[in-house]
Amino acid sequence: MSARIVSLIAPAIVVLLHAAAWAADKPAATPAAPAAASAPAPNAAVAPAAAPGSLDSRIQDLKGDVIRLNRDLLVLEEELLFPSNTQVALFVSMDVGKMFELDSVQIKLDDKVVTNYLYTPMEVQALHRGGVQRVYLGNLKAGTHEIVAFFTGGGPHFRDYKRGATVKFDKGTDPKYIELRIKDSTGKLQPEFDVKIWQ
Repeated sequence: MSARIVSLIAPAIVVLLHAAAWAADKPAATPAAPAAASAPAPNAAVAPAAAPGSLDSRIQDLKGDVIRLNRDLLVLEEELLFPSNTQVALFVSMDVGKMFELDSVQIKLDDKVVTNYLYTPMEVQALHRGGVQRVYLGNLKAGTHEIVAFFTGGGPHFRDYKRGATVKFDKGTDPKYIELRIKDSTGKLQPEFDVKIWQ
């Protein structure tokens, strides 16, 4: 972990060095202005044209360094808050979904509500197109646990529909990924809800 932290701090040092260099160049450019005023007109016209370009490129480089540093810090934060030996992630997906119009999902983990999510029409469309949404990321100790998910929405013939799916699983030292799936049952002409454990 210490090597990981060192590798993430290094870009921060680079960003600070860039900022220091930029700040150091800025005062140096100010005294040069009177000298440029006494120089011949052709040279004075060339000097201002070169300065903005180099300043813009430095700013863009600095922005890129900050973006990369932010990304690395987010990864580090996730690793620290949700280590792999206790991590559990829950996802929601839809297969076809013509028989069910999803409105909301409530998930209980070991009889404790961990998430309530209300969907917008655009999010439902994304799920219809094959999208998968992460609805929960948390920590669990090793052992046996139970998930209960309640799906609320519109069912066949525009009726209000609320169904649940439950599963018990064993959490070991590896991260656990669990998918809550909404599927159409053409035989029963109604939606089905199940849980798939990936790891």
